Amino acid sequence: MLAVLSITAPIFVLIGLGFFSARIGLVNREQARGMGAFVIHFALPALVFKALAERSLDEVLNWPYLGAYALASLSLFGFGLLLAWRWRGQSLSQSAILAMGMSVPNSGFIGYPIAVMVIGPTAGLAMALGMLVENLLMVPLALALAEAGQQQGRALTVLRETARRLLRNPLIIAIVLGLAMSLSGLRLPLVPARVVEMLAAASAPVALFVIGATLYGMKIGGMAADLAQTAIGKLILHPLLMLAALMLVPGVDPLLMVAGLLFASAPMMSVFPILGQRFGLEQRCAAALVGCTVLAFFSVSAVLALLRWQGLLPG
Repeated sequence: MLAVLSITAPIFVLIGLGFFSARIGLVNREQARGMGAFVIHFALPALVFKALAERSLDEVLNWPYLGAYALASLSLFGFGLLLAWRWRGQSLSQSAILAMGMSVPNSGFIGYPIAVMVIGPTAGLAMALGMLVENLLMVPLALALAEAGQQQGRALTVLRETARRLLRNPLIIAIVLGLAMSLSGLRLPLVPARVVEMLAAASAPVALFVIGATLYGMKIGGMAADLAQTAIGKLILHPLLMLAALMLVPGVDPLLMVAGLLFASAPMMSVFPILGQRFGLEQRCAAALVGCTVLAFFSVSAVLALLRWQGLLPG
């Protein structure tokens, strides 16, 4: 148990530090948003680029892991969509957003900082591969379905708009550039490489601090059913489905398997309320984000304890 806490405690201490800083007024919401912009536009792209550019293309395009990751996430998304839409009677828009919250983890701000403490540099590769699935498949699918629920005939419009935004997304640009460097076999000169390394090193602690500062002031209440669905789906079903998919798909590297389970046990992405705002769901999404981030301490600890019990943790 102490070994598990030695991994999870620093993560949630940093989140708590961000929350406390916002609570006492040391950091306001605009400052937290600025730090988040630094992580999204500079630190995480540098980390993703570094993880891809320093590996061969065969290692980067790990099809078994990509397939298992996509299989688990799509399966849970489909289940969550049907649960909310057909069985709970929610609108298609609300159901698609809730299903996205169940199946798309916070890979960069929480999943990676935990995984890098457990498996080291391989966590960066796992994050880059996961983001390929999340940004090119899961999020566009969820937004297209949510838009289709708002107004018939606009699904293609939202897909085109999503594609345009993805092309300008710093993380996607970093993935493309990293893949190009991997394919070419070239390496950055010393000074740019050092800059990338320094930015990448800042990603985990700043991201966790921002999560804590962002959580301050968010409210939970009157949304028990939605919170229960997203929490159970994201923190319990997603790790279980990820484990099943990783075991079913042959050839998955053991370190990537550990990373996939840790990412799946993380809460949903921090921009979940922002994506839900377009459909009038920002309060529900914010409540789910708060609840799942708090409960993630237990889900991550449980996954780490299971991995240690099975002897799958390195070292």
